[in-house]
Amino acid sequence: MQNISEIDDLIKLISKLPGLGPKSAKRIVLKLIDNREEITKPLAKTLAEVYKNISRCKICGVLKSSLIECNYKECKIIKKKYDQICVVENISDQWSIESSNIFRGYYHILGGTISSIGQKREDLLIDSLVERVKKDEISEVILATSATVEGQTTAYYIQDSLKSLDVKITKLAQGLPVGGEIETLDDGTLFSAFKNRSELNSNSG
Repeated sequence: MQNISEIDDLIKLISKLPGLGPKSAKRIVLKLIDNREEITKPLAKTLAEVYKNISRCKICGVLKSSLIECNYKECKIIKKKYDQICVVENISDQWSIESSNIFRGYYHILGGTISSIGQKREDLLIDSLVERVKKDEISEVILATSATVEGQTTAYYIQDSLKSLDVKITKLAQGLPVGGEIETLDDGTLFSAFKNRSELNSNSG
């Protein structure tokens, strides 16, 4: 096979996606080449639009359009109607919980964990979480971080950051497998973890 730099570069990029290696990336690239008008052209257009218009809200971490302008005191994605916040590490965790229909409330996406490589505490949306709890009269913060060392370290830090506030702090039940990440769990395990979540403090009430 003749080496074409554009194709080689595309294969390398696609192989970086979760669950894909060089062989899978090659098959995808060939599919794109064989379907230029049906797939490649609209895909390129959509990717360009996503790159231009979609970002994470700097307050709650949820994906938002550039048309939505949020500031530190007002997140326009959020409409006040809940008194619970579920704190997760990544957007994929939020999607997993949403698809299971086991939680009705606000989400707060940290954007990683404290101990992640290259991830600093100030890079996570912990300060804005504290502000949201104060402003939105939140009664319960549910820590849905993964059962990894990094996830638990982050949960402890959040608990410490909220200790001066009159809010109940809970964490998902220990039914989570050690090292388990939220996005990989089935609906039954998630339901059990939420239903049997434990309280970490006694500040509420």
